[in-house]
Amino acid sequence: MFTAARAQLPVPVRTLAVNLPSRSLRGLQALSDKMLWVSGTQGMVGRSTNGGETWQWFKVASDSCDFRSIYAFDSLQAVVLSIGSPALLYRTADGGQSWKLVYANHDKDIFFDGLVFLDNREGIAVGDPLKDKDGNERFTILRTHDGGRSWALDPMEARPPAHPGEAVFAASNSSLAALPDGRSVFVTGGAVSRIFFNNGTRNRVIRDNNCSVYPLPLIQGANSTGAFSVAFRDQQNGIIVGGDYKNDTLRERNCFVTSDGGRTWQAPVAPPGGYQSAVTWVNNHTVASTGTSGTYLSYDGGKTWQKIGSGYNAIMKARQGNRVFLAGKEIAVMNGN
Repeated sequence: MFTAARAQLPVPVRTLAVNLPSRSLRGLQALSDKMLWVSGTQGMVGRSTNGGETWQWFKVASDSCDFRSIYAFDSLQAVVLSIGSPALLYRTADGGQSWKLVYANHDKDIFFDGLVFLDNREGIAVGDPLKDKDGNERFTILRTHDGGRSWALDPMEARPPAHPGEAVFAASNSSLAALPDGRSVFVTGGAVSRIFFNNGTRNRVIRDNNCSVYPLPLIQGANSTGAFSVAFRDQQNGIIVGGDYKNDTLRERNCFVTSDGGRTWQAPVAPPGGYQSAVTWVNNHTVASTGTSGTYLSYDGGKTWQKIGSGYNAIMKARQGNRVFLAGKEIAVMNGN
């Protein structure tokens, strides 16, 4: 797919599902070219076993519940996490037919932004900062060690400190990602934009929770600006996208790539045409991203971009497959894959 011979040809986006029972989808999991899960507003979760051609929809919680984060293990097991208070985390083991509440947080200021698993047992969720006993803000870190059946917050003193006005965005469940070596990484925005590498491993996620933190060159300084999504194709090569969601046609500092594990970042020659909320690697050279400004494709690792369609909230290449799926007010797939 996306061979060099097609490098200059636009890849149209084909709509799979419209008139959804959820007004907005931000959670997307593509396990294979056929197996998909999505989550969103109205407490809804969707599941497809035929590449998005038909869907089963499940009412997991009340209409006020916005499930912006989802992780699926296989066709039967998945977990979903809502954003604001109360933060609710549910797990299914029967393909969505029934859901068990496995975690709830009623702190009035709680707000979770992303959820990912490092393997089938170790999972992590990241939320906006809460104040410690001294009034300092620290990012919220929630973990599981048993495949999402039980969860616990990291001790406050072990959580990464935040700058005033710094937060994580919950636009696409991709501000937090897993790296091949078993670490997690998340990106921030608002007053400042940074990247946090959790130096704990799968076996030491609590005892060794220190982070390596690097500044990001994305546009920042306002609560609508910064990094919204991060993706690494290996330990060294990664990409971040974002911008200003309140000024979504602004192309200034909305995309950067790294080849040294996130220590330094380079701007593209021709960036995407505005705000981008999600990015995914298609192969070693091809990257796809989306946001309210449109969906874009790069055949040279993020150096130059071309628009291929209208915008969505989330985008993901199948974990065990080749197809690239998108979700927002509709569900779609990139043609030709």
